[in-house]
Amino acid sequence: MTISERRRAATIFDVAALAGVSKSVVSLVLRGTGYVSEAKRIAVQQAVRELAYRPNAAARALSESRSRTVGVVLNDMRNPWFVSAVEGLNARLNIHGMQMLMGDYRLDSRGGESLLQKLLGMNIDGLVLVGTMPDSTGLTAATTQVPTILLGAPAFPGGNVTVVSNDDVAGARLVTAHLISLGHRKIAHVGAANTAVGAARSRGYQLEMVAAGLACFIRTEPGELTEEAGYRAGLKLLSGPDRPTAVFAVNDVAALGVMSAAEERGLSVPADLSVAGYDNTPLARLRRISLTSVDTASFAAGERAAELLVARLTPGSAHPESLTRADVLLPPALEVRGSTGAPGPQQ
Repeated sequence: MTISERRRAATIFDVAALAGVSKSVVSLVLRGTGYVSEAKRIAVQQAVRELAYRPNAAARALSESRSRTVGVVLNDMRNPWFVSAVEGLNARLNIHGMQMLMGDYRLDSRGGESLLQKLLGMNIDGLVLVGTMPDSTGLTAATTQVPTILLGAPAFPGGNVTVVSNDDVAGARLVTAHLISLGHRKIAHVGAANTAVGAARSRGYQLEMVAAGLACFIRTEPGELTEEAGYRAGLKLLSGPDRPTAVFAVNDVAALGVMSAAEERGLSVPADLSVAGYDNTPLARLRRISLTSVDTASFAAGERAAELLVARLTPGSAHPESLTRADVLLPPALEVRGSTGAPGPQQ
């Protein structure tokens, strides 16, 4: 079949003609805005299906002075928490007719600056930063150019940013209280105080230990949000006679490292050592691992971030100014699994 023989792509005028309505009515139906009678809406939708009409994104962007595209920057796409969060973000943006352009800040050859410039150069409508971001003048400048949401981190060093995060202090207190309720006293924490998330979770652990009268047992081993860091910290904690009976790790990946260290030391989980993580990632839910973890509602957090961004982009939305510096903290929930139990009699 030659190019001339191929069927011409349907236009909005074709849809209007088949549906027996005006072009403006078709536009209102496609955008989901304004009032259109039910009969006309059904007629337009039927015409769209019959003609296999696909809106011209470029033309729509020009007519609306919007690209309907959101830049999404991850601080490290290896973090499994981001998968569900970005899925929730994308699902809700799609409902509003928007799409994502995504990149990894860590992998950018110029420390994220060229990635930001590329996204801004594509005339994105908004920006979503996922995870703890570095204190960067380039990042701060970007947040002043387009509405920005920070997803999955408790704070941003500057700029006009709406924060959507889990209440990490409350979550850490939940899991620490769970270990205390099982009878543990020597509860150690593998932290990551070099990140805002890690600092909040360490604070929650310490607050709950103090509240339970166990301040003398507080023991934090510095680490990072990686399996290798959890493994190294676990080896240190489990060496010597005065080892903890339970370890709360800053995230699920670090908790897996602690479990590996326990196995290397000949300890059984949870008979000899209870281990708990944070984020309730798919890894924690694997039957072989069965890790007790704090659920941060990552999918819901992504959805919430999308809704707040759309609200900031929508003229006339209710009190958009109240969204510019809001800290939206989502309540955590504890998922108890097989990696935690009461301390054994020998402990």
